Amino acid sequence: MAPLAELVPPRTSVEHQMGVTFSSMDLPLRRASIIMHKWHGDQGQGQGQGHGYRDGDSTQPTGPGRRPSIRADDKYQRFLGPSPSTVVTSLVETGTPFPVHSIPCRVPRRRPRSTMRLPSLTLLAVWAAGAACNKAFANLPNFKVMDELKLLMPKLSPKAFLYLPLPGSAGFPLATRRWSALESPHVNVVIVPATENDVVEIVKSANKVNVPFLVYNGAHGSITTLGKMRHGIEIWMRRMSGVEISEDGKTATIAGGTLSKTVTDELWAKGKQTVTGTCECVSVMGPALGGGHGWLQGRHGLVADQFLSMNVVLANGTRRTIDRDDELWWAMQGAGHNFGVVTSVTTKIYDVERPDWAIETFIFTGDKVEAVYRAANDHLLKNGTQPVDLINWSYWLSIPGIDAGKPVIIFYVIQEGVTSVDAAYTKPFHDIGPFSVEAKAGDYRDLAGWTGISLESPPCKAGGSANPRFPIYLDSYNVEVQRKIYDKYAAALHDTKEFAHSIFMFEGYSTQGVKAIDEKSTAFPYRSDNLLVAPLISYPPAGADLDAKARRLGEELREMLREGSGRKDLRAYINYAHGSETTQQWYGNEDWRQKELRRLKDRYDPKRRFSFYAPIA
Repeated sequence: MAPLAELVPPRTSVEHQMGVTFSSMDLPLRRASIIMHKWHGDQGQGQGQGHGYRDGDSTQPTGPGRRPSIRADDKYQRFLGPSPSTVVTSLVETGTPFPVHSIPCRVPRRRPRSTMRLPSLTLLAVWAAGAACNKAFANLPNFKVMDELKLLMPKLSPKAFLYLPLPGSAGFPLATRRWSALESPHVNVVIVPATENDVVEIVKSANKVNVPFLVYNGAHGSITTLGKMRHGIEIWMRRMSGVEISEDGKTATIAGGTLSKTVTDELWAKGKQTVTGTCECVSVMGPALGGGHGWLQGRHGLVADQFLSMNVVLANGTRRTIDRDDELWWAMQGAGHNFGVVTSVTTKIYDVERPDWAIETFIFTGDKVEAVYRAANDHLLKNGTQPVDLINWSYWLSIPGIDAGKPVIIFYVIQEGVTSVDAAYTKPFHDIGPFSVEAKAGDYRDLAGWTGISLESPPCKAGGSANPRFPIYLDSYNVEVQRKIYDKYAAALHDTKEFAHSIFMFEGYSTQGVKAIDEKSTAFPYRSDNLLVAPLISYPPAGADLDAKARRLGEELREMLREGSGRKDLRAYINYAHGSETTQQWYGNEDWRQKELRRLKDRYDPKRRFSFYAPIA
């Protein structure tokens, strides 16, 4: 079949390259354009049909030398052709995803008078022409890339689709929106694969024209290195979602774009569970590539520790199934963002033997800081021997109804296998004198809601804030330092009103399952630690000065914690990383770790295609 470009009479060099003609090519394109041709059989010859259009308050005639234009905000506007042989295309609301197989390979000899949606390729071409003429289309890839997209689309599965950044598009902003607006990557086109082979073809095509690409799952990574992608393709994994349990009930295969809540619900319905991230709206794979903490890690280890095999699309576009016998397996468990796109994993799953969970939520005012964290050390952490069924978790945040001037402490004591938390763990906190106490009972599925990280909770709503985090691993709470950082944090929130919605996070999981695995066996370097702590400085984006102020505050708070720990090195959780840390702080400061990561990077990604999330090199 003749390619679309051969079926359209050439006009300008740009038009010939893209395979369509455009209105007013000699003028700035202020509106998206449409093209109407009268086709004569297989000759592929046509002439423009004259029509008028409404632009603001003036009606302008068009003739053979002028093509009709329509306003970009006139959604779903359609035009009828003058004869049955006319092929008519129209602009549609680009918030609607475009199926990749809407591109015609041949124009039919006869076609009934009708209307049709603008084919994806034609829309891409309109987008291309606009970019050459108007800043409103500045997100456009160059024509070489557009030609490659034209070749790519027929290779993708029928359920794959794309989003484009045309003016008035509702879908593209949603597809590219991230939880943190700080240093977001710049995306020109979003391609949504539906199969593993789709991912293979997308990566190959991007490589062919040397266009950067970035994988999106839950889009909760807030690291500033993402901002180094100044243009490129987003591979949004949302359609690659699903859980399939094996016949023996011991493993499950999870698609690469599946969210944590989906996995939890699908397994729970079958009396099963596994380790996933705590927040319901993050994917399974995002946290797992950096290790992945979870509620069940005390019993079973990190999220990545559950995996038995992975299907991965490598930087050169080849697909590969890896397991513990593959040298890349070590790197994928802790530094996986640097090595490939995981399209599915086979993971261990477990019978639900302890369905009950309980929580007591204490709220304290800031004057109780020392007493609260002394009790946590003495009665919960116990020098790194916190019971396997116990979790301590706390936030510092502003609740003006309790304290109008300073953040309050929300402290959770969570226990597995019971309907009420053992009083031996909670009585010390009652004795301190909390502002309020609330006890609840439920099951594993309730944990995210209890701790404010369910799908319905604010952290799962992308509200446009900048949300940098500054993580650090610790052995225990330094009570005196807790007071100092509380005072500094409270003063900052008081003095800078933009920081009012910030949260200081203290995550105290049980750790037996994590520590049971040899620290050298994976790229995740920090198995011996007991606490994950991170100030999250949340604020509405307002320019470089406020960004710098937030970074100074976060780094000063973290440095106070490091000094209080007595350690020389900073240990940062890669999935919470800010981006200002070093590779040693992300991946461990042992020389052998750094050398092995660089060796594997040179072998499997020599062109550094995976280099936007905490790059190794």
